Amino acid sequence: MSNLKAIKRENTSSGSNNKLRSEGLIPAILYGGKDANQNISVQKKEIKNLINSDTFLSKVLELDIDGKKEKVIPRDVAFNVVSEEPIHIDFMRIVSGKKITLEIPVKFINHPDSPGLKRGGVLNIVRRKVELKCPAENIPDEIVVDLTGTDIGTSIKISSVKLKENVIPTITDRDFVIATVASPTVIKEPEKPAEGEAAAEGVEGEATAEGAEAATAKDGDATKKDDKSKDGADKKPEEKKPAEKKPAEKK
Repeated sequence: MSNLKAIKRENTSSGSNNKLRSEGLIPAILYGGKDANQNISVQKKEIKNLINSDTFLSKVLELDIDGKKEKVIPRDVAFNVVSEEPIHIDFMRIVSGKKITLEIPVKFINHPDSPGLKRGGVLNIVRRKVELKCPAENIPDEIVVDLTGTDIGTSIKISSVKLKENVIPTITDRDFVIATVASPTVIKEPEKPAEGEAAAEGVEGEATAEGAEAATAKDGDATKKDDKSKDGADKKPEEKKPAEKKPAEKK
């Protein structure tokens, strides 16, 4: 459990909050339980690494506010849209005996001990976080999934995961899948012919096509010539008859 020092802040105006940010502090609010809401601020350098972790919104922290310690859990973080720096945090008091609904991150371990992954299988993650209902005093940091012995085709369901006592999923009507070990998705492409072979095939194909066209044209010309010769041989020149002489008229 991480310990953080917090400072009470009386002034909540935007100008005052901007001044706190310029001094390396993050304005925050603490709510929940029987106590009234409290405006506080925390040191950015002490909490920035925690904010960037996947478990921040499900991690139990202990705030030290002027010597008074309280167990809290972060519920929301606001970021500057330009700089992406944290500018405000909501903390909720943890009240013993009450249950909290949280999204808990899933962590996969022992990848080398999975026969399916060794054979080239792929871990297909269906849920990176699972929503759980947890007792305030028994909140898990993460859900641990052991991949030991998993083969290709294995479906890892929530029922196969060991959860803490009294920690239950919010989805209760089915045994949902967290991840599967799937078959490899890489498809081997057929081998391409070498550039020289491809070029030779292309040239040969073109030459053959050109030769065929030339031969066809030549045969066509020859056929036409034969037809003309044949027509000429069959037709005989017409014989001209001598002109008839008319008898001379007597005077």
